[in-house]
Amino acid sequence: MTNTTTNPPHLTHKHTIRVRFSEVDSLQIVWHGHYIKYFEEGREAFGRAFGLSYLDVKKEGYATPIVNTNTSHKYPLHYGDMATIETSYINTEAAKLKFAYSIKNDSGQVVCTGETIQVFTSLESGEMTLVLPDFFRDWKIKHKLLNV
Repeated sequence: MTNTTTNPPHLTHKHTIRVRFSEVDSLQIVWHGHYIKYFEEGREAFGRAFGLSYLDVKKEGYATPIVNTNTSHKYPLHYGDMATIETSYINTEAAKLKFAYSIKNDSGQVVCTGETIQVFTSLESGEMTLVLPDFFRDWKIKHKLLNV
């Protein structure tokens, strides 16, 4: 189930998952490293919803490696739990992608929050770009995130 909202200067997308057996540890709770995977799942759903998927970026000649990740764990998730990943694009002037995440259980309780930062690198040279790629500038204009 997905739900999309736009509230400039941020764009937010919600994506619901069910905790899988392979994601819990011997304590029967989701192992902490899987929350990073949940962030990625939320980011991929966001990208599909807003036309900024990994494949869209790759088609433009760029990769977007993560350079910073932060997480804060509040409560555990368990096998079979439904969880909603809320992924918000945080608008910045820099040539980077900054996302904030909030994962809630099916009672609406926040179980984990976090943030990731990605930069644009050329697929051809591998070098990081310091200016907005044209396609990303157009994307920001389309979503009213850049005043022109």
